[in-house]
Amino acid sequence: MRRFRPWLLALCSASALAAPAEPVVVMTSYPEEVMSRFEDAFSQAHPQWRVQILWRQGYDALPWLRQPEQGGVDVYWAPSPGNFERLAAEHAWQPLGVDLRGLPARIGATPLRDAQARYQATELAGYGFASNPQRLRELGVATPKDWLELLDPRLREHIALPDPARVGYAPVLLDIVLQAYGWERGWALWSELAGRARLVSRGGSLVSDEVASGRSALGLSIDFFVASAISNGQPVRFTYPRHGGLNPAHIAISAGAKHPDGARAFVRFVLSDAGQQLLADPEIRKLPVRPEVYRSLPAHYPNPFRGAQRGDFAYRNSSAERLALVTSLFVQWPGQPHERLNALWQRIHAGEAAGHDLSAVRACLNQPPLSASAAEAPALLALFATRPSAGMGNVPASEQEPLGQQEIAWQFYSAQRQAEAQRLLEAMGL
Repeated sequence: MRRFRPWLLALCSASALAAPAEPVVVMTSYPEEVMSRFEDAFSQAHPQWRVQILWRQGYDALPWLRQPEQGGVDVYWAPSPGNFERLAAEHAWQPLGVDLRGLPARIGATPLRDAQARYQATELAGYGFASNPQRLRELGVATPKDWLELLDPRLREHIALPDPARVGYAPVLLDIVLQAYGWERGWALWSELAGRARLVSRGGSLVSDEVASGRSALGLSIDFFVASAISNGQPVRFTYPRHGGLNPAHIAISAGAKHPDGARAFVRFVLSDAGQQLLADPEIRKLPVRPEVYRSLPAHYPNPFRGAQRGDFAYRNSSAERLALVTSLFVQWPGQPHERLNALWQRIHAGEAAGHDLSAVRACLNQPPLSASAAEAPALLALFATRPSAGMGNVPASEQEPLGQQEIAWQFYSAQRQAEAQRLLEAMGL
């Protein structure tokens, strides 16, 4: 009979402990301060796996994941709903294969997973108003609770409006208003608001900086930029408007994942109570998608599920092509040129304050160059699907020519209508 050798067992155990952890390649656009927290927490819970981060923004992620073997990515985790939808149509994801109990399939009008459970929302970001309480008090304006309140004349030149062509989250802001108030009334609001506001054309956090500094009393933003400013002690607050919208961040496992077990373990961790609690950490401050987590959060912590019960999030996330269309329309029409539009609206407001009926002048600036039904035409949307910003890669100039012609027509329409508005004002001596 062989004698038991304790040293041999100890040697085997040490060898097992020294075995290198298997990698899990996670592509994401989240900042390092977020991912380092998840990397550490996941490695403690699953020491047999080691997360490797591949940082890519949404416009870079799509072509990468279309490479052979999906560029070696096991997990894609990002707030880019359009990417997940397109890649699902291309069979780029495998079923998640994790327990989704306790995770609602939708919130308000926003689905939180696709019908085949190939990708699942992990957290939510809400659109709304960043405000500087001190500056609003100086202006004598209460904190706005919805979009029409932004047209308060006291807020003229005190609103920071992110340029939809340059700030990634801004196109959804356009679309929220168009859905909430209808195509024509929504564009009328955007035309007048653009004529009152200051365009901010660089970076998502710059709106928060504008408001925190007091250069603007209010700005249109997304909650996590403002949450970051608040955590840094800046004098800014965030309000979710009555007509609001949510942008979900999703997670998926690539169809060709080389480490599917590790990928599944990472997805399971992010969706677990521990992962969802980490998303709500004061240094990260996201909106978890597991409703049960909110019971353990402070009473003042925003709860989108409570807001959804009130009907606050009726916005239905639109396709990337629709968002590209409304962005282009804003740029070519009320945003072209912004300085001239601003001057025209200033004259309109002054004339109305003096008692003039300027409804005809308003009509020149409020009527969009195409109808709601025309904006839904598949042929027009297909033109925007060819844009690199719509994730379709580089497109030959010959294929972009029809779209360029369409945009030039919108610019010409804008110039004509602004010229007519100016003619009418001058005819009235205004």
